[in-house]
Amino acid sequence: MGYPQDLLASRSIIKRGNFALIPPEGLVKNVVPGFEQCDLTILASPRLGAKFVDYLVTMHEGGKNAQGFGEEGVETFVYCMEGQVSASADQETFLLEAGGYLYCPPGVKLYLENAQSKDTKLFLYKQKYAPLNDSSRKPWVVSGNVHDIVAVDYDNMTNVKIQDLLPIDHAFDMNFHILSFEPGGCHPFVETHYQEHGAIMLSGEGVYNLDNEWIPIKKGDYLYMGPYVPQATYAVGREPFAYLYSKDCNRDAAL
Repeated sequence: MGYPQDLLASRSIIKRGNFALIPPEGLVKNVVPGFEQCDLTILASPRLGAKFVDYLVTMHEGGKNAQGFGEEGVETFVYCMEGQVSASADQETFLLEAGGYLYCPPGVKLYLENAQSKDTKLFLYKQKYAPLNDSSRKPWVVSGNVHDIVAVDYDNMTNVKIQDLLPIDHAFDMNFHILSFEPGGCHPFVETHYQEHGAIMLSGEGVYNLDNEWIPIKKGDYLYMGPYVPQATYAVGREPFAYLYSKDCNRDAAL
């Protein structure tokens, strides 16, 4: 980096347990055992108030995690933002290109290796799995690519589309979605709900209402939205505003 070229400033907003905006400027590298030839940043975590951990990973040539990511009782998910990655789980290997993803249920480790000489950029996630009382219903390994998933209208609005990346099945206690807004598109109302989200902006620009503060946001930014924080967005600019986000689901609130 070298010497700063201007006054030190940041667009970051951190309100633990409520919401956070983390732009790409200012991200620092974290050392996580098992990741080799990788630049890795921990985004959301329990220290921020989240029940999950999100990461941004840049795999350089030869980058990999050969010891496996995940552990007993923990589910994991990887999304390829740029490049190509060889992702393995449960003795099966998948070549993920941009838009490709792989979900691993608890107890199944995720193995990653850069499949090209250029850098590959990944979004990575882990969370403790909340099992059902019916022990026979368990999630399974899921892989796909968003380019093969039909985008459907969101709340009957033709200029807002949603894609579900995981099966709609109670065996899964969470899902990943991509929400895409044409310029001028918006949520139908300001949401206030029990679920929390971690979201990485994939394209475009928007202004996001977070706890009734309107905040500009754009491609490359990361958002954490805690339970019950009021939230909604308008898309602005010349291209669709789209983001990938996680959502806990299919479980009752614990006492």
